[in-house]
Amino acid sequence: MRTEIVDINGAGELDAFTARHPNGHFLQTSLWGKVKDDWGWFGVICRDDGGEIKGTMAVLLRKITATPYHMMYAPRGPVCDFDDEETFNLLIDAAKQEGKKYKAYELKIDKDVPSDNEVYKGITSKAGFIPKERSLDFDDFQCRFVFRINIDGRSEDEIFSSFASKHRYNVRVALKHGVEVKICSSEKKEDFFEIMQITGERDNFAIRSADYFGKILDVFGENARLYMAYYEEKPIAGTLAVRWGNKVWYFYGGSLSSHRNVMPNYLLQWEMIKWAIESGCDIYDFRGVSGNLDESNPLYGLYRFKKGFNGDFIEFAGEMDLILKPAAAKIVAASQEIKKKIR
Repeated sequence: MRTEIVDINGAGELDAFTARHPNGHFLQTSLWGKVKDDWGWFGVICRDDGGEIKGTMAVLLRKITATPYHMMYAPRGPVCDFDDEETFNLLIDAAKQEGKKYKAYELKIDKDVPSDNEVYKGITSKAGFIPKERSLDFDDFQCRFVFRINIDGRSEDEIFSSFASKHRYNVRVALKHGVEVKICSSEKKEDFFEIMQITGERDNFAIRSADYFGKILDVFGENARLYMAYYEEKPIAGTLAVRWGNKVWYFYGGSLSSHRNVMPNYLLQWEMIKWAIESGCDIYDFRGVSGNLDESNPLYGLYRFKKGFNGDFIEFAGEMDLILKPAAAKIVAASQEIKKKIR
């Protein structure tokens, strides 16, 4: 077995592997590195003695302000079989070696492995990774709790009939009221951004820029879609979805406070689910929900909305950190604390 480092413009084999591997993820591609162009990026490929790729890892690099150190972050990586300890260790070792060029003080991973996978957790523990303290809310880089529909060759009718009756009814309400969902190019990014602004202010979360949304659409091309819902010829809701390999992810979404009675969000989800079915995907991923399932939780409505589409509620193993330079990690922590106090 051997490893090699690839740069962002020479990662065709890495991207192809992530697209065909069942554990692949769009965040583990050079395309995501091009979206996150304010970070550095490198890829690691692990091959067997015959040259066949056994695993890959895409690593983002972020320099910590006022220090000479970098954080390495492999979002949803590495890509390999969950129980393949040899490949996992070779990928990690190669990243550690490459990280020396950047004075990397840590390597962070957050593979979308179910939290009950004790084999994977054992492999990461033996490699020196420390799990982040479990949080029920959105405190991690990536979502710890998600809903996923296992498509598994089921037809549109089979999946639609599995939805909660109220969700099926709401999809039909949208259709009855003439809500039209269109697949739009990045030229409509400003319309989507305006809807996201209103949603962020209403629901109290930060949003990305219009250019950021446009960059995702342009970089991923046919593997990203902007769905816009129109009512009386005006945009009232929108979602951004990404397809990679055997999965489609609901990435971003928002709606106006007006016209919510015509249920555009239900129809938008159904259109994205249909894309996953038409593409022959195995999984439609709704992404994050809170792990706090108390009905008094302000985020419970999001859980209830996604739950009604009858996906599986999954908790992932969460973030794990491999500290490479303990002294540097303390310096970075102190630096971040000072910045927080200044803010």
